Amino acid sequence: MNKVILITGISSGFGKETAKLLAARGHTVYGTLRKEAEKIDKVNVLQLDLTNYDSIKKAVKSVLVKEGRIDVLINNAGAHTGGPVETAPDEHIRLQMETNFLGMVRLTKEVLPIMREQGQGRIINFSSIGGLMGLPFQGFYSASKFAIEGFSEALRMEIARFKIKVVVINPGDFHTSNSANRRNFLAPSTPGDPWHDHFRKSLSIIEHDESHGWDPSVLAKKIARIVETRYPKQRYIIASFEQKLAVLLKYILPAKWFMKILASHYGLILNPPMKA
Repeated sequence: MNKVILITGISSGFGKETAKLLAARGHTVYGTLRKEAEKIDKVNVLQLDLTNYDSIKKAVKSVLVKEGRIDVLINNAGAHTGGPVETAPDEHIRLQMETNFLGMVRLTKEVLPIMREQGQGRIINFSSIGGLMGLPFQGFYSASKFAIEGFSEALRMEIARFKIKVVVINPGDFHTSNSANRRNFLAPSTPGDPWHDHFRKSLSIIEHDESHGWDPSVLAKKIARIVETRYPKQRYIIASFEQKLAVLLKYILPAKWFMKILASHYGLILNPPMKA
C-alpha cells in the first residue's frame, strides 16, 4: 500500500538514501532540508529548520493540504557536536539539543493530531548506539539521543490506543557526512590543556570507526522494511556484531567493568599512574 511519508534531513546519508528508496518503491515521500541541496528523483522537497517552530508547522501543513494524511513520520535529521564537556560552548549545546531533541519533539507533536484523527500512523525516531551508552567526547550528542529514548518509550504507551506505533532506530557506525559535519562543532581544545591529547586520540578513533562503517544504503533498506511491515518491533539496532555485543555487555556487566571496556576502545586512561 502506498504511504505518505514525511522524513527529515534528506541532504545526505541516511535521509537521502532512505527517501530515494521509499520513493522508488512507490511511496509518496516528502523530505525536508534546512537549506537548498541536490534534488532527489520522485521526492517532494520541503524547507524545514528544526530550530524554527513556524518552519515546522508550515512543512506539516503543506503535506496535509496536498495529501490529506501523513502515514509515517521519520525523525532522521540531527546535528553532531564533539569535544570535552567542560569546554563545550553553550551555543553548541543548545544547537545539539534543539535539533536532535526539541525540534524532533515539536515536529512529532505537530503530526500527532493528524495520525490520531486517521486512527493509525507510524513514528520512526532515530536514536543511536550513543543513545544506549554515553560516548566520551560526544557527551551532548549522547544526551540528545538518551532523551529520544525516554521520549519514545513514554510516547509509545500514550498513543498505542490510537494505533500509532513508535519505532526507535539505533544505528552503529555508518560512513556518512557526520565526521565532516562534527568538525564544524568541536569544543575548543589546544595543545597543553588537560583534554587535548585524550580528545584528539578519541576523535581519531571515532572518525576511523565511522569512515570504516557500513554504507547508508544498508540502513535505508532496513527502514523501508520497517515502513512496510505490518508489525514492526519497538527497536532496531542496526550495527556490527561488535557494537551489538557492546549493547548487551552494557546491561549484563557491572558498570565499572563496562566503563573500562568502553574507555579502552576510545584510548582513554581511567586511572593514570601516580607521579613519583
